[in-house]
Amino acid sequence: MPELPEVQTVVTGLNDVLKGKKIISTHIHDDTVIGFPDKSNFINKSVGKKIKKLSRRGKYIIIHFEDNSERLVIHLRMSGKLLYKKREENRKKHTHVVFEFNDNTDLRFNNVRKFGRLYLIDDQNMDKAGNLNNLGVEPLSDKFTIELFKEMLKNRRGMIKPLLMNQEFIAGIGNIYADEALFLSKIRPDKKANKLSEKEIERLYHEIRKILKKGIKMGGTSVSDYVNALGKAGKFQNELNVYKKEGGKCPNCEDEIIKKKVSGRSARFCPSCQK
Repeated sequence: MPELPEVQTVVTGLNDVLKGKKIISTHIHDDTVIGFPDKSNFINKSVGKKIKKLSRRGKYIIIHFEDNSERLVIHLRMSGKLLYKKREENRKKHTHVVFEFNDNTDLRFNNVRKFGRLYLIDDQNMDKAGNLNNLGVEPLSDKFTIELFKEMLKNRRGMIKPLLMNQEFIAGIGNIYADEALFLSKIRPDKKANKLSEKEIERLYHEIRKILKKGIKMGGTSVSDYVNALGKAGKFQNELNVYKKEGGKCPNCEDEIIKKKVSGRSARFCPSCQK
């Protein structure tokens, strides 16, 4: 699933090309990907809208319109892609929604597994846009300080990796960046959050921010389906230390990287470096 750096890369790329464009037509080829409202209202309300800007909240892409009446909220989930194309380019089989603009370009939502969702909401129905209303702190925001992080972890008895992936705790972190941040912090993914030392929390705080910023700088991680809005793969997969490296050697000590289920999710780590 695209995480914070991948979603931010898509948002940044689309901001460069979509500002000021007007939606002249909306085509929905599979309405199972429309979360809210129903297909007919979604089409009627989106047509005629002029794009003001794009932003990100957690793993959600938000398209803001100039009239401020509604926002288009998109969650890519496992295999969703949001692609900017010239109208004459062939549409792929799993292109479920197409927004046509007034300059012969399209914004296409492609989703093989159909887990992704699109929502057209206003202030009165924010709760209809998946989990958007319940997201935790943004890890790259000024609000996310070491002091806040220590307070957040104080009474948490669960294991640290699933906690980092809990979107109501911290928004935007998933499997990839949780594994990598924990490795760089020398913390086992199954260690209880309230058992972390002050130094471990401080290391983890800095590594979370550092790894997310590096992921954004390198255009995200392309280990599966992810590409940016122009169809280009990211480069951060070349920097991975442990994610999907099970059976290989730790880059620090050359011990074998292992894979273990932690609260039902896979975690990769070095048993020697991450005590």
